Amino acid sequence: MVLFINAAFRLDPPQHSVSLLPLALLGATLGFLPFNFPPARVFMGSSGAMFLGYTLGALAIIGGAKMATILLVMGLPLLDLAWVAASRLRAGQHPLHGDRTHLHFRLLDLGLTQRQITLGYWAFSAAFGALTLVTTSRLFKLVALLVMGVLVLVGFALLKQHSTPER
Repeated sequence: MVLFINAAFRLDPPQHSVSLLPLALLGATLGFLPFNFPPARVFMGSSGAMFLGYTLGALAIIGGAKMATILLVMGLPLLDLAWVAASRLRAGQHPLHGDRTHLHFRLLDLGLTQRQITLGYWAFSAAFGALTLVTTSRLFKLVALLVMGVLVLVGFALLKQHSTPER
């Protein structure tokens, strides 16, 4: 939705033809949502997730969104990926080896439900996505990106202290 709003209303001149692409992707994912929202009955799988990530990246490039916009919207999952990969490498494990160290599993272990975690991810991403739409200053976006990074990394560190996942 952030990419649609950016391309249709924020860019000068607006890119109406390009703005339809993220809108189409939004429609497709919203059509899938009733089957995938917790409790999920259908799972997208890794190839579907990779397709969505690739498509979002491509749409950000052709839709005129800057890197800071995408990093703010996708910051939580990207920082989770980086945190887990670095932790696994420090432990001498392969970074692609599966375990329960991702944020989602740690929050489940703390007693949150799948729905609470999903809605929390959405709220976090939506808040930082909205921030990219209301500000035009590159410096402010950089500061917001740094603040988000610090908040997420402090949260990860606190979660690491409070939980010891199974490997």
